[in-house]
Amino acid sequence: MKVLITGTAGFIGFKLALALAERGDEVVGVDNINDYYDVNVKYGRLEYSGFSGPYEYNKLLTSRKYPNLKFIKLNLEDRENLEKLFKEQQFDRACNLAAQAGVRYSLTNPHAYVDSNVVGYVNLLECCRHNNLEHFAFASSSSVYGLNEVQPFSTHDNVDHPISLYAATKKANELMAHTYAHLYGLPCTGLRFFTVYGPWGRPDMALFLFTKAILENKPMNVFNNGNMQRDFTYIDDIVEGVIRVIDRVPQGNPDWDGKKPDPCTSKAPYKLYNIGNNNPVQLMDFIHTLEKVLDKKAKINFMPLQAGDVPSTYADVEDLVQDLGYKPETTVEEGITKFVQWYRDFFKK
Repeated sequence: MKVLITGTAGFIGFKLALALAERGDEVVGVDNINDYYDVNVKYGRLEYSGFSGPYEYNKLLTSRKYPNLKFIKLNLEDRENLEKLFKEQQFDRACNLAAQAGVRYSLTNPHAYVDSNVVGYVNLLECCRHNNLEHFAFASSSSVYGLNEVQPFSTHDNVDHPISLYAATKKANELMAHTYAHLYGLPCTGLRFFTVYGPWGRPDMALFLFTKAILENKPMNVFNNGNMQRDFTYIDDIVEGVIRVIDRVPQGNPDWDGKKPDPCTSKAPYKLYNIGNNNPVQLMDFIHTLEKVLDKKAKINFMPLQAGDVPSTYADVEDLVQDLGYKPETTVEEGITKFVQWYRDFFKK
């Protein structure tokens, strides 16, 4: 297949692009390499993938490691050049992992989320439908569950009460995809990720921040006084799940009933999945495991729950198991150990 992956300087996108290239697919990666977090990590991912700068805007580069892997620096909001890329490359499928990420950042920088997650996203949908793509897969988020307190979180539950603009844009992505599936028959699959972690992870995420603080003997902020639990999901498990989703083009659900609507399916070719570990971990247990791996105690600054955060996430992955025969299985201790090995190597700590 020829696959477009957006967000390929990002954590999940970079790993997915490598996995697809290694199995023989043609892959074109897109990213604007913004400075939301340390760009050296983004450049490091691209270099690891076989690319070298300078990364000129709208110039297609070929990986030194994989001749079937290409990269272009491009904003999704740049409709003209995005349309040109689609026409030139003739993609079979696309996976959108580009987004302005982060719940807390959305409290102070709302326009960045609308530009990337709404404007850029609809540009992608338009390009997919006008170029007859076989399948559009896209990243949603566990944050869409918002005020929903029924656990484990199920894609069959209502998610109409987000509590951050980030979550609202991800919910909007799901709705927009369904609209295109319904109106134009564009097969769309959404993936609600649950706290992804591992080597090459995002510097704004808990594991990265905690590791940095402990190694530098600095206090770290732990919100809700540590009374948090997360369904931490290892990056390789996420990538395996995403690949299975890309390969499986959704069909319409003939049993779908508008009088009792199921939110995660439709008569249109549309489907939503949770991808989580299905095993929530108490945040303090997560920290204690990190202390054990680092052989060093953390200095903790307990803080109240921050606006936009939810105290607990827990994924129901029954549909993922049933449809794709897949369930994430990497343990937290195994995942943290691999992250710490990478962190020490990358930052020479």
